[in-house]
Amino acid sequence: MTRIARTLAAALAAFAAVPAWAADTSPVGRWVTYSDRTHAPSGVIEIRFEHGALKGTVVQMLNRPTSQPPAICRKCDGPLKDAPVVGMTILWGLTSSGGASWDHGSILDPNSGDVYSAKLELENGGQKLLVRGYLGISLLGRTQEWLRQN
Repeated sequence: MTRIARTLAAALAAFAAVPAWAADTSPVGRWVTYSDRTHAPSGVIEIRFEHGALKGTVVQMLNRPTSQPPAICRKCDGPLKDAPVVGMTILWGLTSSGGASWDHGSILDPNSGDVYSAKLELENGGQKLLVRGYLGISLLGRTQEWLRQN
């Protein structure tokens, strides 16, 4: 093998390894949520990109006693009333606002049945997602930290 071929092969191998340490700039994937009360992991949300916007679905409940029945959205309205939380879309309509931020979407709190405006921002090289739900303006809301499930 010539020196140029070896150099080219080494460069290609190094380039192929880049995703292993590069920052993830998309919230697409699975995220672990945490209880506001206990701070224990409470669920896994899968975020997908569909029809030009982000959509998040509950795929698993964590730390829920097996003796309890499956979680349902008792306080939701319409077709979500008494629907199982696992499989429920709780995040939708978010579009990129540049960089690592997404805005103009909505988020459902299955505990209260309330729907809020939502925005997302990635931090820590794409390993932490700041999820803000708010009413009217972003100042009137709260932020949760979700961690990427690896």
